[in-house]
Amino acid sequence: MKSVMRASLVGVALLAAMTNAGQAAPAPNHALPSAFDYQPQSDDERSLWLEMAEQERVMKTSKFLITDPALNAYIRQILCRTVGQDRCASTRIYIMRTPQFNAAMAPNGMMMVWSGLLLRARNEAELATVLGHEFGHFENQHSLQSFRDIRSKTNAMAWLSFVPYVGFVGQLGLIGSVFAFNRDMERQADIVALHYLAESGYDPMAASAIWEHLRAEMDATATERNRSSMKDQSGGFWATHPNSGERMEYLQAAALQLKSKGKRTGETEYRTNLAAWWPKLIDDQIKLNDFGATDFLLQQLAGKNWSAELLYARGELYRARGKPGDFAQAAIYYKQSIDSAATLPECWRGLGLALIRDGKKEAGQRALRQYLVEKPDAADKAMIALMGGER
Repeated sequence: MKSVMRASLVGVALLAAMTNAGQAAPAPNHALPSAFDYQPQSDDERSLWLEMAEQERVMKTSKFLITDPALNAYIRQILCRTVGQDRCASTRIYIMRTPQFNAAMAPNGMMMVWSGLLLRARNEAELATVLGHEFGHFENQHSLQSFRDIRSKTNAMAWLSFVPYVGFVGQLGLIGSVFAFNRDMERQADIVALHYLAESGYDPMAASAIWEHLRAEMDATATERNRSSMKDQSGGFWATHPNSGERMEYLQAAALQLKSKGKRTGETEYRTNLAAWWPKLIDDQIKLNDFGATDFLLQQLAGKNWSAELLYARGELYRARGKPGDFAQAAIYYKQSIDSAATLPECWRGLGLALIRDGKKEAGQRALRQYLVEKPDAADKAMIALMGGER
């Protein structure tokens, strides 16, 4: 198997390095050839490559594909800085607009990044952690190993035939089947990512930080839904992954043993380059109907400085939940956004709708009419005009 890590990240030595803070994590061997050089060795493998090529073709025309040239260039820049220009040159990156936290890389070199990951990463280093992790799976050919394991137990082509092909949902089904890595593979890819961070000058502690954030998000979801947190459980797509607490601990221990070329996080650059997409990513998140997690994410993004866009988003979140008191609270956030000299006409629409639901019909109608003044070409003009009392 051709891999930058196969000679050094194996067996007991790897696990000891990840769980024992007294030992340094093994270093990558860049002298080994890239997984991009691999050619399918059997009819089954060639069929897998063809299937991946077909899924890539479908992905290119998917309505979920984010084609924004600037965003795509920026994500590629982070990947290339992380794993090296020569290693990332042949990678095809597809940013898919779906609000969950995830990314994956196929054995033929295509990488899929979900927009929910972009929302949850706080900086370049955290995003680089996940991209480096997926690239580690690719360079170690973990998906190919999993496919061979399936092939040894059953008819691989029969397995592929059971995957549902229904647009993007079908793609996710295929990805979830091919990339069901075992826990040793997951840990190996984690340590690969740590080395990529250290060698590229990114802060290796970002690898544990992103899991710390996810644990806090899971707590927020659980608190809102009055149930136990899922943060230390694995299931569904994550069934083969180490639980988040274990992952955070061994990544912290391993990061402390590494000599990094820098401590770059790239937080300012990340916020600047994602600025145009925050409203869309937050809107997608709100539609998940997970108030606790969404409010947590908004607070994390805001810190001590609530921007007009984030105040608007928080208004939308409270209005969407609609519990007693939520419409009044939503109106407060919309007003704060407007008072901050925001150029968001939607604030007036949200304010109007919230006020009407809160029993303040006349004030709400005035706000809706102001929305149409601010945005005379609004797509929802007819409906809002009716609700605003215009004749």
